[in-house]
Amino acid sequence: MVASAKTAYARPRLQEKEVLREEDRIPGEILDESLFLRQLRLERRRTERSGNPFMLLLLGGVKWRRKDRALTTRKLHEAISSCVRETDTLGWHQQNETIGVLLTELSGCDGPCIDAIAQRFSAALVKVIGAEEVARLRVSIHLYPQPVEPESGNDDEDVIYRDLSKTSARKSLDRLLKRSIDIIGSTLALILLSPVFLIIALLIKFTSRGSVFYSQKRVGQYGRLFNFYKFRSMYQGSDSSRHQAYVAKLIAGSKDALQENGSYKLVNDPRITPLGRFLRKTSLDELPQFMNVLCGDMSLVGPRPPLPYECACYQQWHKRRVLEIQPGLTGLWQIKGRSRTTFNEMVRMDIGYAKSRTILHDINIIVQTPVAMFSGQGAS
Repeated sequence: MVASAKTAYARPRLQEKEVLREEDRIPGEILDESLFLRQLRLERRRTERSGNPFMLLLLGGVKWRRKDRALTTRKLHEAISSCVRETDTLGWHQQNETIGVLLTELSGCDGPCIDAIAQRFSAALVKVIGAEEVARLRVSIHLYPQPVEPESGNDDEDVIYRDLSKTSARKSLDRLLKRSIDIIGSTLALILLSPVFLIIALLIKFTSRGSVFYSQKRVGQYGRLFNFYKFRSMYQGSDSSRHQAYVAKLIAGSKDALQENGSYKLVNDPRITPLGRFLRKTSLDELPQFMNVLCGDMSLVGPRPPLPYECACYQQWHKRRVLEIQPGLTGLWQIKGRSRTTFNEMVRMDIGYAKSRTILHDINIIVQTPVAMFSGQGAS
């Protein structure tokens, strides 16, 4: 099994793809963190297009001392060079703490193949730096893409997306400011809207059986699952199979997904109560999500968090809307299209927002949201 895996892994590519400049590729050196993370980001983009996975092997757990760093670098190159191709990349995933090996284009690589690759690296490291030193290392393997499992999120996706958290001082300040706005905004909303919460809660209790609030698992940034809160708009114990079937058609781009009223949202859903139709049309059922914002699971502005069975139908590029940015209470989709847009158009809106988002942009979306809510335009 090891031999077959080695053959599959060592298969040369028909066309070399150099993504780093020649001056960035220094023989006998480990790429610094910024260059390695740039390479990691580019490999994610390639995988989205080609569908061929890549593997990230991380070696950490030891503080690399400055006086030993040159020797360590040379030994690691000696060990790893026998296991990688010229197109693979060695660099600091976390500067002077964790070394990453980026193994690209692993088409057809299955579980036994991955295990065989790990064994080859382990044997090479033991041979060069010794079993005692290898035992001190923390070794982890991350394959991209990974599916978002229905019952558990991928808590290690932030390792693959480390370049997003490694930002400039200005972006860190923007992130802090965004979180501050989330806390202040959600706190004020929960206080000021408390009479509305009470009225809606009473109406739900008087018009249908069941709890006032509805909680379900949603997929957040890096594929992590969290409890998502809404006012209950459906009859208690409703079956989700019809919605799952419709979502699969919508994401696949089926013509059958377009409803009679010209929207891309399931209409005449028998699960929804008469009051629930009003709450959904005006988006009042979403108000409890201010609690999600306050807890840090969501932001005021961002892509809407999907259900796990929706993510199971995603193409790889679709997943960028949940992996690269924190989900939000409102966003471009809510103010520009809602159910009048196709699924792919919605995803492009979310990705576009992630690329160009600023605090002023967020404030502009927040200001426009109440008009979009109560006009009901694009809502089913």
